[in-house]
Amino acid sequence: MVSLLIVEDNPSMRQLIKSIVADLARDISECSDGSEALSAYQRCQPDWVLMDIRMPQLDGIAATSQITSAFPEANVVIVTDHDDDKLRHAAFAAGARAYVLKEDLFAVREVLSQSQTQPAEAHKK
Repeated sequence: MVSLLIVEDNPSMRQLIKSIVADLARDISECSDGSEALSAYQRCQPDWVLMDIRMPQLDGIAATSQITSAFPEANVVIVTDHDDDKLRHAAFAAGARAYVLKEDLFAVREVLSQSQTQPAEAHKK
């Protein structure tokens, strides 16, 4: 079982992600913008962060960079609608370990499940 931080500005999407991964997690924290992500990470120290890209105040790539700069061991999965090579590259450059499209949310389960049996790797979905 892992602890998670979901960073997503859409409450319905946060709830959907939560419902898909709930049985894999012992603890799930949430915040609604990248601007809250670093302080939420510091407070919760989750095993994994599930991070949206497009958010109003601070986007997920910048928030990922902040988290991984402060906590190099952080595991961030980008969970987005954007199937874009430039965004994917920027996400991995910011320190993300995986990039999952919202159209395939069950891929998040795969990343989290694999993390429990092997060290974190860059999962490219």
